[in-house]
Amino acid sequence: MSAQEAKILGDFLLAPAPLRDFMTLRDFTDIFPRAHRTNPAVQDIYRELHRLREKDIELVRRDIAAEVKRSKQLRREYARERRQLDDATVAGLDPIALWMEEELSGEGRKKPHTLQTVHFDIEEACQSLEAQITEIEDENRRALVEVQDVVGALSDLRTGRFAPSASGEDIGEEVLATLKRLEAVCANPAG
Repeated sequence: MSAQEAKILGDFLLAPAPLRDFMTLRDFTDIFPRAHRTNPAVQDIYRELHRLREKDIELVRRDIAAEVKRSKQLRREYARERRQLDDATVAGLDPIALWMEEELSGEGRKKPHTLQTVHFDIEEACQSLEAQITEIEDENRRALVEVQDVVGALSDLRTGRFAPSASGEDIGEEVLATLKRLEAVCANPAG
């Protein structure tokens, strides 16, 4: 994937993405019934939606960067396969696969290596292997953290303890506070 393709993806997926670009707080509060527009929870909901949206945008940015990185690796793999096919006998070659590979790599057949040209390809292969190793290690770390989180959550469930909420309060206290706010809104719908 070229830089131009990465720019197109970024422009298409990220440019109109932030919540404030297409909905202001005023527009958001206008969605609610008049009696509830001044409720501070509306602003909290808007901020939380904005935070979640920004988190999603960052994930898309990382995915675009990973796709660019992956496309470079795919080009190297196609080049390696092309070299293998170049060395194979003509009877076993698939002409359509060769044509597709040449189109994707943007290169014609390479000449045989010399002492000067082989160094670059070896360095490129080493970088590709290092990138693959790093990617596998990152995946393993993410999987380990995920498993540890699940085990911790199951342990907390078994013992009756819960992780602190986002506000830092005990979850029971937070639930009671939210219920009291709800009760107040229901008891006084005009305010």
